[in-house]
Amino acid sequence: MNLVKNVGQTDRNIRYAAAGVLVLFAIITGSWLPALLGLILLGTAYFGTCAAYMPLGIDTTKNDKE
Repeated sequence: MNLVKNVGQTDRNIRYAAAGVLVLFAIITGSWLPALLGLILLGTAYFGTCAAYMPLGIDTTKNDKE
């Protein structure tokens, strides 16, 4: 599967950090919603593709090339 990379390195790092916070919060509180959101952020950071960015035309990889 060939996914278009539209998540830059800084964006990825922020997503990894936010995912960690959300998953930790979910473990502490026992809630599943923050865990789900954290896993989504983790997946988008890992693959470098955000489906929500596609229709909006956002591409944060442009900042990495400069």
